[in-house]
Amino acid sequence: MTNRGLWVALSLIGIWATSTVLLLSADLANMPLWAKCGGFAVQMFLYVGLFVTAHDAMHGSIAPTNPKLNDAIGWFVLFVYAMFPFTKMRQMHNLHHDLPARVGDPDFHNGKHQNFFGWYFNFMQNYWSWLRLGLLISTFHVVHQLLGVPEGNLAWFWVFPSVASSFQLFLFGTFLPHREPSDGYVNDCRATSTPFSEFWSFISCYHFGYHEEHHELPHLSWWELPQARKIRLQEVRE
Repeated sequence: MTNRGLWVALSLIGIWATSTVLLLSADLANMPLWAKCGGFAVQMFLYVGLFVTAHDAMHGSIAPTNPKLNDAIGWFVLFVYAMFPFTKMRQMHNLHHDLPARVGDPDFHNGKHQNFFGWYFNFMQNYWSWLRLGLLISTFHVVHQLLGVPEGNLAWFWVFPSVASSFQLFLFGTFLPHREPSDGYVNDCRATSTPFSEFWSFISCYHFGYHEEHHELPHLSWWELPQARKIRLQEVRE
């Protein structure tokens, strides 16, 4: 299990790196719209995977017997995702698990903006910074000027997919699981799981939507959550 978590993480990083290099070097001017949209969708999906990999690292599940390697992978994927600081992000994520959907949870809404976009922007305020934005803009221009990567390629296959992935992660990993049901929260983790099949759960957000299972068993990697959900549903039926 330990080696599998490591190889899953490294494989995803390798696929993302390969896809990024190929798409940034593609001839965008002669690429049909369907290919651009396809490349965008692939990159968005892979950026979601990078963040979910970092999330696994926050819980120490990539390399449980090697914390330094685990944290190094978490640091790397968060950096290439959007230059987020791994240590601070882990601290805030631990707060989320300690106080899910309560006052003090950095991922929860402020009590006023409970709709999707209001909650999203309140959520992002807790994690974003002008310094990081400046670094990302500077990196964009450095890659364009020094490496000769066209601005269109950078926009289509780096900037837009990474931004779009944040909406996807928020929708399936925060908004849907932690919004208050009409009859109120029914468990201590104040979370529900999306009723998707295993295939659509993977496509939507690497099983991050199986959120009740994640809060109950936070040490499990994303690819272990479907089995945990099957066991929980079987227990409910019995």
